[in-house]
Amino acid sequence: MFSSVDARLVVLAVLLPASFVFITSLKRFIRNRQNKLPPGPVPLPLLGNVLSIDTKEPWLTYTKWAAAYGDLFFVRLLGQEVVVINSQHVAKALLDKRSRIYSDRPYIATLEPFGWLVVFGFTGYGDEWRLCRRLFHQTFHTDSALKFRPMQIKRAREMIVNLIDDPEHYHSHFATLSSSVAISVTYGYQTSPRDDPLVRIVENALAIGLRVATSERAILLKTFPFLLKLPDWCWGSSLKREAQASTNLMTEMTEVPFRYTQQHMAEDLALGQFSMVAENLQRMEKQDHTSRPLFESALKKAATSAIAGSYETSTSLLMAFALAMVSYPDVQKRAQAEIDSVVGRDRLPTFEDRASLPYIESVLRETLRWQPVAPIALHATSGDDIYDGYFIPKGATVMCNIWSDTFCPGFEMLTLYCRGITRDEKRYPNASVFMPERFMDADGALTDDDPAEYCFGLGRRRCPGRYAADASAWSAIVTMLATVEFSFAKNDQVIEFTPEFSTGLFHSVTVFPCSISPRSHVHSGLLGAALRMAE
Repeated sequence: MFSSVDARLVVLAVLLPASFVFITSLKRFIRNRQNKLPPGPVPLPLLGNVLSIDTKEPWLTYTKWAAAYGDLFFVRLLGQEVVVINSQHVAKALLDKRSRIYSDRPYIATLEPFGWLVVFGFTGYGDEWRLCRRLFHQTFHTDSALKFRPMQIKRAREMIVNLIDDPEHYHSHFATLSSSVAISVTYGYQTSPRDDPLVRIVENALAIGLRVATSERAILLKTFPFLLKLPDWCWGSSLKREAQASTNLMTEMTEVPFRYTQQHMAEDLALGQFSMVAENLQRMEKQDHTSRPLFESALKKAATSAIAGSYETSTSLLMAFALAMVSYPDVQKRAQAEIDSVVGRDRLPTFEDRASLPYIESVLRETLRWQPVAPIALHATSGDDIYDGYFIPKGATVMCNIWSDTFCPGFEMLTLYCRGITRDEKRYPNASVFMPERFMDADGALTDDDPAEYCFGLGRRRCPGRYAADASAWSAIVTMLATVEFSFAKNDQVIEFTPEFSTGLFHSVTVFPCSISPRSHVHSGLLGAALRMAE
């Protein structure tokens, strides 16, 4: 009797999920037959077009298909429907002009178990996201960002001292610069110029988080959620251990600086020193007790997002810049010549010089275009849509790919995969080459083409810290060009290397061998005077 009952339960356990999958697929098939989908390659049953994708260089496949099917086409990858966009025009038409329904976030199975829900950029479009965004915007909007400029110049000059003193660990110095301004503004914490403990906490948390919270793990967890419940001794339990380690480090990155602000808030406010967290904690004290938990949670998310976003994007941008200077020495020489002619050699550049340095501005723009840090922007639709006669359903995941060495399938039912913005040969001839001149006209003036308009995202999900990020990047780049030389590393001969890039949420150059040395006119007196002026 019991064996008979058990057999029936087993049959039900198999049939119920299978029935659900069948019904869901049937509904999707009927919906797609009733609505006109974009053209695309013919899919295989169940597998779709997945076997046709170059897994190492998927954009090559999409480029080939774009030539055949145009700027908007449709493919299937396993059970995932994919709409591929191949022009910035279409991306702007959807994410900017129809942002009301293209501002949600898709479900990503790794976010909660790996502790990444503390970053509000992944929060769905709703009241919590609006509160986080408002708290963030109050500190980092255009006018507020101007207040950070003296600190950004000071930190850039501290970085130069570190680069000259310890060039081998240039990535660490880039990371310290990238984190220091955001940590100070957000928490009122003044980082040490080198080996700061809080910066180390941020580095450790993001190092493991960005490494393990990948699309492959998201697909795995979405398909087999029970993997997070396996006992430690069981095969396959490594995913659970990775998730716990990531969660612990992300919690530490959220709580440690927040507690620092709470403990030092009274003395900092007495000295007239303000930070995003301290100011909002003061406001929270005036609220009724029922609304405080939600407000504090949103504040922590906004603060953590400021640190995480600043660290990874700015560090990756500076790594791309360093690679460009090593690989294109003529660009470095021309940029340094412009600085010398405008600023001279007796002082270092400041933000007052920015308008007089168009080639430096072009170097920054080309760095953004050449190796975009966040090549994929994830959105999701909150309603059905029709674009150019084609149907885009509610709940669709919108993946706008600015340019990427990675492909992230499997997040949710429909993906808009936009390729060809930064690597569009019609817009950017010889797109793989680092050429700042492409952003200048025949008279040497800057053109209207600024990659910051799409590299920081589109629509309501556009990066709210972009003005501070742009200023930090410019101050770092112009200060490095004024003071140091990047070149190939040498032993007895030049050390050749092939650039490698991290994969996952961000596209970043990994550490490579290079030589960083002071320019001939740079001496300790100049750097000391520059640091004192930046105080």
